[in-house]
Amino acid sequence: MPNTGTKRSYIRHWPQVLILLVAALLVACGSSATATPAPSTGGDTPSPTTANAATEAPSSGGAPTAMPEATAVPSAQAESAGTINMGQKETGIFEAHPSMSSSPRIQFTSSTVGEGLITTATDLSANPMLAKSWSVSDDFTTWTWNFQEGVQFHKGYGEMTAEDVLYSYMQWHAGAKHARAGIIGDYFDHEDGGSTVVDDYTLEVDTGVPWVPAQVFEFMRNAGGSSSWVVSKKQSEEIGIETASKDIAATGPWQIESSESGVSWTLSAVADHWRQTPYFDELIYWTIPEESARVAGFQTGTLDSFDMAFDSLATVEAVDGAEVKGFANAGQAGLNLYGQLYGQDKDGNEYTQADPDLAWVSSNLDTESEEWANAVKVKKALNIAIDRQTIVDTLLSGFGKPLGVRDWMGHDARANPNWTYEYDPDLAKQMITEAGYPDGFSITLTPSIRGAVAEVEACEAVAQYWEAVGLDVKFQNIPYATLRPELISRNYMGATCHTVGVRLSPIVGASNYQTKSTFSYGTHHPWLDENVGDAATEVDPALTWEKTVKVYDWIFDNAMASALYTHDAIWPIGKRLSVDGWEPTDWSEVRTAAAFEYAQPR
Repeated sequence: MPNTGTKRSYIRHWPQVLILLVAALLVACGSSATATPAPSTGGDTPSPTTANAATEAPSSGGAPTAMPEATAVPSAQAESAGTINMGQKETGIFEAHPSMSSSPRIQFTSSTVGEGLITTATDLSANPMLAKSWSVSDDFTTWTWNFQEGVQFHKGYGEMTAEDVLYSYMQWHAGAKHARAGIIGDYFDHEDGGSTVVDDYTLEVDTGVPWVPAQVFEFMRNAGGSSSWVVSKKQSEEIGIETASKDIAATGPWQIESSESGVSWTLSAVADHWRQTPYFDELIYWTIPEESARVAGFQTGTLDSFDMAFDSLATVEAVDGAEVKGFANAGQAGLNLYGQLYGQDKDGNEYTQADPDLAWVSSNLDTESEEWANAVKVKKALNIAIDRQTIVDTLLSGFGKPLGVRDWMGHDARANPNWTYEYDPDLAKQMITEAGYPDGFSITLTPSIRGAVAEVEACEAVAQYWEAVGLDVKFQNIPYATLRPELISRNYMGATCHTVGVRLSPIVGASNYQTKSTFSYGTHHPWLDENVGDAATEVDPALTWEKTVKVYDWIFDNAMASALYTHDAIWPIGKRLSVDGWEPTDWSEVRTAAAFEYAQPR
């Protein structure tokens, strides 16, 4: 389905110099300086040109104490290094106060303006960032956090302290816009525990109940839609939260200068940053919905990098001086079926939004009932109607592999090999008929547009596969900022294609099936509440994985939700930037170029 209206909006706001270049120069000459990264082979081992994939579970405890060293500005930066221009499909409105920020802006803010308490290493373990070190009691209920000293807030708001950290996380919880807002509140302010500021650089958290470290680290990391950052409490109190949100005082190597919704974010380099002073003076995120316009901007040199579809790789390689960096296991595309609201809501009431007339929703939450069996039959039919391998081969150009159950990317060795859906459209039609829908049914399908490659195109392909088996698919191509509130409120009744990064543990993703979760995958059931909670609080590593597999076996057997594929990442890098020393700050999120503070002039 065409994305009507976006080109007009883009041209209306885009700087005139880019309009002229994009319109006039659609083909660039020259040859690439770098060979094409090889597509994933389908196994756990990435190709020689990609970064190593993480396949092992993170350790369940331990406290790294190494402190990241501050990096001085190189002597070569005596003169201005200029501006890095990055093209994204959608960045959202700039809102950086923890109580007001939500995805997709979180993933871009967290890796530039903000910094997390930890970063995720290639093996999915946690490394220090704003947290200098930490320790966990043997019963996993008492956490002691020690923070870096001398970290300065933007805008002259002074040094970061433990009080700022606690304030920020309580604001993440209070705002209820973060995907883990409820979980953050449970951690820092549990009814049977709570947090205590010991001194300026120490925070003690009594969680009341045991917490698996992966659950905690997942919302404290430095990148991705469920990451977080620390802001100045003083700024918010002096000028107000709404004003601070647009001009936030955080701790990252870049600070916000200006923004215009749907157009751009302009960030300036933070001088003498505690961790890494950028080599460039300015970073601009441009919102450019159309792939062809982003490609043209890169060809003409007006964009230094951009959110790139895999089928643009050959064009990018033909750009004189262009280089490419590739990373395996960058993202996993999920397929969520909303409206499966079984049991009670957060307030203990029956879901008012539940609609059992939807073909994939049972009117009976009893998993042994006929109604449940028919709904499962419909959902399995929806899955086998999709040719995942063809999507990977065509839309991903082979840079990925099919996936049946979401959240298991990077943990393949622990997955159940039976979690697959073989493409069989004839059987899908038969199953839909047997379930009571000989003439098919209507379903709304919406891609979550959050910066992943092929996220819209792959979802359009799903729509075509479903139409081929007799469904009436109402495809919605809308900004994620419009869709997300409907998902949180449980008012959306359709399917979504929703890509996320790597999970530190699959059970982290399963938290979106819990009734108490702020964000929702559209599926809630008493069995999930009980068993996801049980797995999420299990501190024995072997039992954690056993219980996690049990949860996802149930999800697969009942076809509550599924996945489409995993995909690699490719960063197109223009001739003004050097790839030397430029690696992701956080390996949990590499879908588009980030960590621009490490990008040097070439």
